[in-house]
Amino acid sequence: MSRAFVFPGQGAQTIGMGRALAQTYPAAKAVFDEVDDALGEKLSDLIWNGEISDLTLTANAQPALMATSLAAMRALEAEGVVLTDAAFVAGHSLGEYSALAAAGSLGIADAARLLRIRGRAMQEAVPVGKGAMAAILGLDFDAVSDVAAEAAQGGVCQAANDNDPAQVVVSGDKAAVERAVEIAKVRGAKRAILLPVSAPFHCALMQPAADRMAAALAEVTLNAPRVPLVANVRAEAVSDPEAIRALLVEQVTGSVRWRESVIWMAEQGVTEFWEIGAGKALSGMIKRSAKGSETCNFGTPEDVAALNG
Repeated sequence: MSRAFVFPGQGAQTIGMGRALAQTYPAAKAVFDEVDDALGEKLSDLIWNGEISDLTLTANAQPALMATSLAAMRALEAEGVVLTDAAFVAGHSLGEYSALAAAGSLGIADAARLLRIRGRAMQEAVPVGKGAMAAILGLDFDAVSDVAAEAAQGGVCQAANDNDPAQVVVSGDKAAVERAVEIAKVRGAKRAILLPVSAPFHCALMQPAADRMAAALAEVTLNAPRVPLVANVRAEAVSDPEAIRALLVEQVTGSVRWRESVIWMAEQGVTEFWEIGAGKALSGMIKRSAKGSETCNFGTPEDVAALNG
């Protein structure tokens, strides 16, 4: 049975995530300690005891979700799981950094600092209230791309996240995204809803953030991952560090091709996907994209302990 390790993106955050892992596994606690040291603040205290409104801020949520994913990975390793049990790693948006840290391509401290920069850069790229994102349910990627093109009307509106066969997220100028919601409903979408996000991620409006990430990534050492990364913007495996560096920059403005990534992994023989970290959102997307796939979630000590029956 071929397996992939996958890592969640923004939206999975909850107060208290990873605390039980840190209390149970010293290696998991060491991840949170390393992230705190790298950022020069007690992010772990915010994750475990703070307000959800503060944790949801992009600059906090991104390193926090990475820390939780890596803590879960260290807990799995403490129970005998090895990275090379997986044929591939992949992550949804910021989860790509978690995947690279898990695969030894990127140090945890560097991943935390990069995600703090990425979160701030994405937040600051577009003035609050100018951009928006919306989830379109019940139309496929091509149909939503057509909707976005019609809605743009000289502004920016792009299909940003191709999550599964019936869930595509559009991103761009607020007025254009609002038009897309109405057009999608006319074209038969089951639902089309604006998302409670702080910025329009994964569209051309994020170019200032991409430029900042290019500069930040240029300063960081990237190793070849010990397991190939299935990159968001390529939907296929990549192992060359310089290619990964370029793709991480491209990812800021590019579409997250998650559905295609899952299908590509399934075509390479992956039958089991382990979602490592907070939440279970990816598992639902995976089951809808690659029928018959098995999924498991690892975000608590109980999840990890269940491995050994």
